[in-house]
Amino acid sequence: MTVLRVASAQAESVPGDVAANVATAVSLVTEAADAGARVVVLPELFLTGYDPQVWTHDHSLALDDERLDPLREVARARSVLVVAGAAVRRALDESTLSLLVVPPDGELGAPYDKQHLFAHEREFFSPGGHGTTVALDGWDLALGVCYDGCFPEHALSAAAGGATAYLCPAAYFVGAEHRRDVYYAARALDNGMYVVFSGLTGRCGAAEFCGGSAVYDPEGRPVERMGTGRGMVVADLHLDVVQRTRKEHPMAEDRLDGLGVRHRVEVS
Repeated sequence: MTVLRVASAQAESVPGDVAANVATAVSLVTEAADAGARVVVLPELFLTGYDPQVWTHDHSLALDDERLDPLREVARARSVLVVAGAAVRRALDESTLSLLVVPPDGELGAPYDKQHLFAHEREFFSPGGHGTTVALDGWDLALGVCYDGCFPEHALSAAAGGATAYLCPAAYFVGAEHRRDVYYAARALDNGMYVVFSGLTGRCGAAEFCGGSAVYDPEGRPVERMGTGRGMVVADLHLDVVQRTRKEHPMAEDRLDGLGVRHRVEVS
């Protein structure tokens, strides 16, 4: 039996203040590591801020930015995998809404860019062109960001590629709590895998975010879930639970490649 302890953390993000947000991230990672977490997930755009007023290519992060060094150091010192959202500069005039991944060796990268951009995000960010899975301790951890998780096909593609858990940092506005809670539970149930959801909380720029960080089991039940405010949920993921659930409820395996032509029958 392979067990993976994960922490899904949330806090307020300060728009454009990378150093302050990294300091908060380091504090959360340290707290999670003290609780025995091997993986720590932080919200969408947490390191740079979910505020269109600071979305400029000059403010987007380069991967060698020295302000990220404390995050590298805490991942290495505590032997944890950290996943955190940030705007990343890919070219002089191109940025992506990305996930930074810092493995236990501290070698930071940004292997996943959000594919399904939401509303005003499309006006600045370039969409990602591929999915990404991170392999750690016998687990295949698929990556998604917020709106990605609203599309069943995104998690389905991850599961078809062997994912046993789906890590999905997000930023949901206050008022969207119902949809938030339904989407990610459904992705877990659809694919018989764990979903680790990390939600931005509090005010960032002009918007208010509703947190809701949670871990869902392979049948879509919340293992742990929180409301608003700074904090985290910590949960153990069990690989044998994934395997057993998929055997008992093989929806992903039983999906048809196509459903044929749809016939319309008129009745009176």
